Amino acid sequence: MSRVCEICGKHPSAGRSIVRKGSPKYKGGIGLHTTGISKRRFLPNLQTVRAADAKGNVKRMCVCARCIKAGKVAKKA
Repeated sequence: MSRVCEICGKHPSAGRSIVRKGSPKYKGGIGLHTTGISKRRFLPNLQTVRAADAKGNVKRMCVCARCIKAGKVAKKA
């Protein structure tokens, strides 16, 4: 299963996880120092819902939470 919303096309994006060590200057320290940077992925909040497609047939769809909240999905029982 690909991690892509079937309505808006939202997909995973890349970023970094930054590890810092030390005490910040505003707290009286000498500042924060970066000790490690590693890659990470930001995954969309996908939910599997039973929804009506364009023809009115009930179909299982992988949809992000933002589309569900916005009402872009007509959920069926």
